[in-house]
Parts: sequence; C-alpha cells; structure tokens
Amino acid sequence: MTWLARLGLGRADEIPRVEALSVAHADRLAAIHGAAFARPWSAFDFEGFLADRSVHADGLFYGRARQPAGFVLSRLTLDEAEILSVALDAAARGRGHSRLLLVQHLQALAHAGAARVHLEVEEGNAPAFALYRRLGFAQSGLRPGYYARPDGSRATAVSMTKDLGGGTRP
Repeated sequence: MTWLARLGLGRADEIPRVEALSVAHADRLAAIHGAAFARPWSAFDFEGFLADRSVHADGLFYGRARQPAGFVLSRLTLDEAEILSVALDAAARGRGHSRLLLVQHLQALAHAGAARVHLEVEEGNAPAFALYRRLGFAQSGLRPGYYARPDGSRATAVSMTKDLGGGTRP
C-alpha cells in the first residue's frame, strides 16, 4: 500500500489536480463535451474559446495525465463571469472532483476580477443543482424550452448566480 493510499488519497495516478487549459486540449474537450451534451461543441469551437483572452478554462487532471478528465470554461467581461460549460468524462463523475474543479475555477475568476458569476443548468440535472447550491449559487431566472434533449423535447434552463465578493483586480 502506498503512503497516498494510507492517507485515503488513492493511487498517485488518481490524485486530481486543476490546471489551466490550452488550445492543445481542444480535441479532448470536444470528446468530453460530446459525451455529456445533446448538442456538442466541436474541437474547432473549443479552439476558438481557448484562444479568446476573455475565456478562462480549467481542466481536471489525474496524476501525471496530460489530457483532462473534465473542464470548466467561463467568459469574463469586466467584473462579471459566465460559466459557459462544465463537463466531466463518465469515469470522473460521482467522485466529488467537480467540486474541486469549480472551487478552484471560481477562485481564479475572483482573482481575475470577477465579482459575480452566472451559469445556466438544465432543470432536471439534480447532481449539478446540488453542487451549485453547495457552492453558494442561487436561482436567478428561468428560460423555458432552452435546451434541446436527445429525444427532441426541450428542457428549461435555470439561471443561477453567485457573488464572489470584491471584484477588484489585484
């Protein structure tokens, strides 16, 4: 048994870390997004986001992996940020690591000058709602019929907001 396992951290290749993403990750992000959403974004879409200076992108990595197991993308405009997408591959879900990813991402947004963060989540996504509420997000609005579902029906988007505090750049 490794010393990490004795501390309850598991094998070294399973320890999560959060790092900034680059254009080199676009193909992997498209694959993760494609498995998580009915209307996936392409690698070209991700290249555009990752090249945009107003977009902040963080990935969830395990061990020494060079490709992420999940990601969060946000756009920062003045002192407000919008989380554009959050997704984890199937193997990374349910392990509590999305919280680590989002907490560190929100800290980075605050450090970059965001005073408030907005996001939208599909009405029936109970795990996401639970996570966002635990992180201090509150419902701020509804968009009926906003999301397309694989079966052709439409789902309501719930808008949520969280205040990050100061909003002044260091």
